Amino acid sequence: MARTLVAYFSATGTTKKLAERLAGVLDADLFEIEPAEPYSLPDLDWTNRSSRSTVEMNDPASRPAITGDVGNLSDYDTVFLGFPVWWYTAPHIVNTFVERNSLDGKVVVPFCTSGSSGYGNCSQTIRKAAPKATWLSGTRLEGNASERALRKWVDELNL
Repeated sequence: MARTLVAYFSATGTTKKLAERLAGVLDADLFEIEPAEPYSLPDLDWTNRSSRSTVEMNDPASRPAITGDVGNLSDYDTVFLGFPVWWYTAPHIVNTFVERNSLDGKVVVPFCTSGSSGYGNCSQTIRKAAPKATWLSGTRLEGNASERALRKWVDELNL
Protein backbone atom coordinates (compact mmCIF):
# COMPACT_ATOMS: atom_id res chain seq x y z
CA MET A 1 0.00 0.00 0.00
CA ALA A 2 1.31 3.48 -0.92
CA ARG A 3 2.31 5.65 1.99
CA THR A 4 2.40 9.40 2.02
CA LEU A 5 4.50 11.83 4.03
CA VAL A 6 3.84 15.53 4.53
CA ALA A 7 7.20 17.14 5.31
CA TYR A 8 7.19 20.86 6.02
CA PHE A 9 9.16 23.81 7.33
CA SER A 10 7.29 26.53 9.16
CA ALA A 11 8.85 29.61 10.69
CA THR A 12 5.71 31.26 12.12
CA GLY A 13 3.22 28.41 12.35
CA THR A 14 1.17 29.15 9.22
CA THR A 15 2.67 26.36 7.12
CA LYS A 16 2.58 24.02 10.12
CA LYS A 17 -1.18 24.41 10.57
CA LEU A 18 -1.76 23.86 6.86
CA ALA A 19 0.53 20.80 6.78
CA GLU A 20 -1.29 19.28 9.76
CA ARG A 21 -4.66 19.77 8.02
CA LEU A 22 -3.26 18.32 4.78
CA ALA A 23 -1.85 15.28 6.59
CA GLY A 24 -5.31 14.69 8.06
CA VAL A 25 -6.94 14.88 4.63
CA LEU A 26 -4.36 12.49 3.19
CA ASP A 27 -4.18 10.18 6.23
CA ALA A 28 -0.44 10.78 5.90
CA ASP A 29 2.48 10.85 8.28
CA LEU A 30 3.81 14.26 9.26
CA PHE A 31 7.43 15.43 9.59
CA GLU A 32 8.50 18.91 10.62
CA ILE A 33 11.76 20.19 9.16
CA GLU A 34 13.09 21.84 12.29
CA PRO A 35 16.08 24.17 12.36
CA ALA A 36 18.84 23.19 14.78
CA GLU A 37 18.70 26.81 15.89
CA PRO A 38 15.09 28.05 15.94
CA TYR A 39 14.33 31.30 14.15
CA SER A 40 13.43 34.26 16.35
CA LEU A 41 11.21 37.10 15.15
CA PRO A 42 14.26 39.35 14.57
CA ASP A 43 15.83 36.50 12.53
CA LEU A 44 12.81 36.63 10.22
CA ASP A 45 12.86 40.40 9.63
CA TRP A 46 13.20 40.48 5.86
CA THR A 47 13.59 44.27 5.91
CA ASN A 48 16.82 43.97 7.94
CA ARG A 49 19.79 43.18 5.67
CA SER A 50 21.62 41.71 8.68
CA SER A 51 18.83 39.40 9.85
CA ARG A 52 19.58 35.69 9.82
CA SER A 53 16.98 34.87 7.15
CA THR A 54 18.21 37.66 4.86
CA VAL A 55 21.85 36.57 5.23
CA GLU A 56 20.90 32.93 4.54
CA MET A 57 18.79 33.74 1.51
CA ASN A 58 21.49 35.98 0.03
CA ASP A 59 23.90 33.02 0.10
CA PRO A 60 22.85 30.35 -2.42
CA ALA A 61 25.15 27.84 -0.71
CA SER A 62 23.55 28.35 2.72
CA ARG A 63 22.19 25.12 4.20
CA PRO A 64 20.89 25.77 7.73
CA ALA A 65 21.28 22.75 10.01
CA ILE A 66 18.17 20.74 10.85
CA THR A 67 17.34 18.42 13.70
CA GLY A 68 15.51 15.14 13.62
CA ASP A 69 15.27 12.52 10.94
CA VAL A 70 12.39 11.14 8.92
CA GLY A 71 13.58 7.63 9.68
CA ASN A 72 12.96 5.25 6.83
CA LEU A 73 12.03 7.52 3.94
CA SER A 74 12.02 4.48 1.69
CA ASP A 75 8.65 3.57 3.27
CA TYR A 76 7.01 6.47 1.42
CA ASP A 77 5.92 6.68 -2.21
CA THR A 78 4.72 10.28 -2.15
CA VAL A 79 6.12 13.27 -0.29
CA PHE A 80 4.21 16.52 0.01
CA LEU A 81 6.84 19.19 0.72
CA GLY A 82 5.61 22.42 2.30
CA PHE A 83 7.31 25.71 3.10
CA PRO A 84 6.72 29.46 3.33
CA VAL A 85 7.95 31.62 0.44
CA TRP A 86 11.14 33.50 1.28
CA TRP A 87 12.54 35.88 -1.31
CA TYR A 88 10.36 34.29 -4.02
CA THR A 89 11.69 30.78 -3.40
CA ALA A 90 11.87 27.99 -0.82
CA PRO A 91 13.93 28.75 2.29
CA HIS A 92 17.39 27.18 2.11
CA ILE A 93 16.56 24.95 5.06
CA VAL A 94 14.27 23.04 2.67
CA ASN A 95 17.33 22.42 0.47
CA THR A 96 19.04 20.98 3.56
CA PHE A 97 16.19 18.50 3.95
CA VAL A 98 16.08 17.49 0.28
CA GLU A 99 19.87 17.09 0.05
CA ARG A 100 19.96 15.04 3.25
CA ASN A 101 17.15 12.66 2.25
CA SER A 102 16.95 10.64 -0.94
CA LEU A 103 13.76 11.38 -2.84
CA ASP A 104 14.79 9.14 -5.74
CA GLY A 105 11.79 7.34 -7.21
CA LYS A 106 9.29 9.29 -5.12
CA VAL A 107 6.50 11.55 -6.28
CA VAL A 108 7.12 14.97 -4.72
CA VAL A 109 4.33 17.51 -4.45
CA PRO A 110 5.66 20.90 -3.36
CA PHE A 111 3.35 23.48 -1.81
CA CYS A 112 3.93 26.83 -0.21
CA THR A 113 2.24 29.46 1.88
CA SER A 114 2.70 33.19 1.45
CA GLY A 115 1.06 36.39 2.48
CA SER A 116 1.37 37.84 -1.02
CA SER A 117 3.84 36.00 -3.27
CA GLY A 118 2.75 33.40 -5.80
CA TYR A 119 4.41 30.02 -6.28
CA GLY A 120 6.56 31.09 -9.22
CA ASN A 121 9.86 29.19 -9.28
CA CYS A 122 9.80 28.19 -5.62
CA SER A 123 10.96 24.62 -6.19
CA GLN A 124 13.55 25.32 -8.90
CA THR A 125 16.58 24.88 -6.61
CA ILE A 126 15.21 22.00 -4.54
CA ARG A 127 14.32 20.07 -7.72
CA LYS A 128 17.98 20.14 -8.72
CA ALA A 129 18.87 18.32 -5.50
CA ALA A 130 16.52 15.43 -6.31
CA PRO A 131 16.53 14.96 -10.10
CA LYS A 132 15.46 11.30 -9.86
CA ALA A 133 12.19 12.20 -8.13
CA THR A 134 8.98 12.81 -10.04
CA TRP A 135 8.16 16.43 -9.26
CA LEU A 136 4.58 17.57 -9.70
CA SER A 137 3.81 21.23 -10.28
CA GLY A 138 3.94 23.18 -7.08
CA THR A 139 1.21 25.44 -5.81
CA ARG A 140 0.60 28.19 -3.32
CA LEU A 141 -2.09 27.36 -0.77
CA GLU A 142 -3.85 29.70 1.61
CA GLY A 143 -2.61 29.12 5.14
CA ASN A 144 -6.20 28.79 6.31
CA ALA A 145 -7.31 26.49 3.46
CA SER A 146 -10.16 24.27 4.58
CA GLU A 147 -10.08 20.49 4.55
CA ARG A 148 -12.59 20.63 1.70
CA ALA A 149 -10.31 22.90 -0.38
CA LEU A 150 -7.32 20.66 0.35
CA ARG A 151 -9.29 17.55 -0.64
CA LYS A 152 -10.29 19.22 -3.93
CA TRP A 153 -6.64 20.09 -4.67
CA VAL A 154 -5.42 16.58 -3.80
CA ASP A 155 -8.14 15.00 -5.93
CA GLU A 156 -7.10 17.17 -8.88
CA LEU A 157 -3.53 15.82 -8.59
CA ASN A 158 -4.76 12.35 -9.63
CA LEU A 159 -2.17 10.55 -7.52
